[in-house]
Formats: sequence, C-alpha cells, structure tokens
Amino acid sequence: MNDPELILAGGRVVTPGGVLDDGWVGVSGGKISAVGTGPAPKAASTFELAGRWLVPGFVDIHCHGGGGGSFTGIEVDQAHAAINTHRSHGTTTMLASLVSAPLPDLAKQIGALSELVTDGALAGIHLEGPFLSAARCGAHDPAILRPPETSAVQQLLDAGRGAVRMVTLAPELPNSMNAIRQLVDHGVIAAVGHTDAVLDQVVPAVEAGATVATHLFNAMRPLHHREPGPIGVLLEDERVTVELICDLVHLHPAVVKLAASHAGTGRTVLVTDAISATEAGDGTYELGKLPVTVTDGEPRLADGSLAGSTLTMDVAFRNLVATCGLTVPEAVAASATKPAHLLGLADRIGEIRPGLAADLVVLDETLNLNAVLNNGTQLR
Repeated sequence: MNDPELILAGGRVVTPGGVLDDGWVGVSGGKISAVGTGPAPKAASTFELAGRWLVPGFVDIHCHGGGGGSFTGIEVDQAHAAINTHRSHGTTTMLASLVSAPLPDLAKQIGALSELVTDGALAGIHLEGPFLSAARCGAHDPAILRPPETSAVQQLLDAGRGAVRMVTLAPELPNSMNAIRQLVDHGVIAAVGHTDAVLDQVVPAVEAGATVATHLFNAMRPLHHREPGPIGVLLEDERVTVELICDLVHLHPAVVKLAASHAGTGRTVLVTDAISATEAGDGTYELGKLPVTVTDGEPRLADGSLAGSTLTMDVAFRNLVATCGLTVPEAVAASATKPAHLLGLADRIGEIRPGLAADLVVLDETLNLNAVLNNGTQLR
C-alpha cells in the first residue's frame, strides 16, 4: 500500500464490521484508502483522534435550509449558505427540501436547485408538497395544496431533469396511487406524509411503491388502538423507512426509542427538517410564504404549530444516543448508512470502508462535534 496522504489515528472508528478501538483510517485522493487498528502507517499528515469517535459523514434527506439561507427560493447564494451551515455540523450529503407552492413557482425553484445537484453540492431535491392533506398541512399553506394529478407530477419531475429524488404526498388524495407508481417508474422515492389517511388508505400506497414515512408521527393522523392510521402501517411494514426528527421537541425521547427500536437499523433515518433559522438565532423568518417565529430555537406558526426545526444532524445524533438510549453504531446507521442506501449512494458514502468518500466526522466522548472532513478536506 502506498503511504496515504492523511491518517486519522488512535480513535474509536465505527465501521460496518463494528467499532475499532485504537483504529485508524487512511485517506488518499479524497477517498478512504485503508482502515485498520493498532500502529498506523506513515502518512504525509496525521490527525490524532486521541480516543475520540470517528463516524461517517451524515446524510440528511429532509432539510429546508440553514444559516439564514433557504432552499425555497431561487437564490443560489441562499442555498449555499444552508449547505455550508449543515456541512459544518457534519452533514456532508443532503437533499434540499421544498415546501408547497404554486406549480410554476416550484418549477422555478427546482430548476435553480437542479444546477447544484449537477455540481454535486446537493444529492437531490425533495418535494414536500403540494400534494398534501389540508387537514394535516402543518406549516404548508392549505390554499396551495392540491391532488397529485399525473400532469402536475410530471411537470415538476420534468423541471428537475432527474434532480427530484423524493416526493411526499398524502395517499388519501385523488390519483395518489397512480402518482406513487408514476414516481417509482421515474426512479423517485415516494414518501407518505402530511396525511389524515386511515389504515385502509395507506396500505395500498405501500403496495404501490411508497417506501418512506415523512417525519413519522408529525403531521399525520395519530396512532389509535381501533384505527392504526398511517403510523400503524408505516412503522410496521418492513418495506418502509421511517424519518425521525430527534430534536426532542417534535418527538418525546420515549417515542423516538420506541419507533427506532421497532423499525431497527435497517429502517430508521434521522432527519433535521431544518429551516433557514438554523444557526441564525431567534427571530422572525419565512417558510415558503408563511411567517415563522423562532423562540428558544423552536420555530412556530402564529397558531403555535411547529414549523420545521433548527436542528443539525450532529445534535440529532447526540440526542439519539445520550437521551434516547441507542448505541453509537445504531446512530451511525440512522444518520449515514441507511439514508445513503435509500438514495442509492451506498457505493460512495455512508460507511467507513476503503473506496468510499472520505466524508468523516470526529466526535468527542460526549458526542460533541470536533471536526468534519468532506472528500478528505477538513471543514471544521
């Protein structure tokens, strides 16, 4: 083996095969070149981990913005502000999530963001709306919501030229089963969310190809012992991956643990659902066209409803372990490995093993973030 350009040595390295104590990782050409334990090989540069955790870069499939920047416009500078904010917190791969808007506006937003997908700054676009239930609209303008007509879905897919990777819809809306099949046929992930559906309306959606539960529990009919609703289907069906917002505001820690334990590492994904206020402080912001007030880090509409979060993935990771009781390897699966598989990127990111991108996060013993590497370049 040629000497690597960089060695990260002497840490607790989380690999697909388990945790390597006194582990090391070699980096060359922006990729992981070798992984081992014990004495590390020579390298041009060495990063001493000193017993800290080394985990894969985080993958966030549901994020609306950050650092004062939002994905819900057409200003590329705002998108870059959001991307850079979350990268500094360990999210080295992300989808840009849009909110409900009139179709022409969404098409423009998708067109602008698609350039960032082509450039590799984003892994794709997630459309959270406008095909949502008015009864469970959350921070979406109910006046804009509409059924997923075939032509409307196609208009948005065409605007992205392959950049749209996931679409959230409510399965009780007219034409939703056809829309799910349409999305799947185009290689797009169909997600169930913002829904007031009963169980008998959700089962066909999964059969049609829906494979993700958008922020499980939030903005959907609650679980009831006589009508399990969407949660009863989405949490139980082995074909469905469940998103969890682990900010300890959207979900009680006991609920996070319950859902993650039931779904397991193969079906649990941490997401931020972060908005532009993330890392920008309390104040007044917009999500789409709706005013949002952030107080003590909690974004809410005028009626008190939560409107996204100010969460970053490093905090979600720490919360999952320190407060909800999962292990560090389980948190790695939920924050990196599983979302990478979901996006079809498991051959490039999501694990610490040779040949994959050197997207790496260093966490101290209390799981606070110490450093971030993206393609081998240290960002923090």
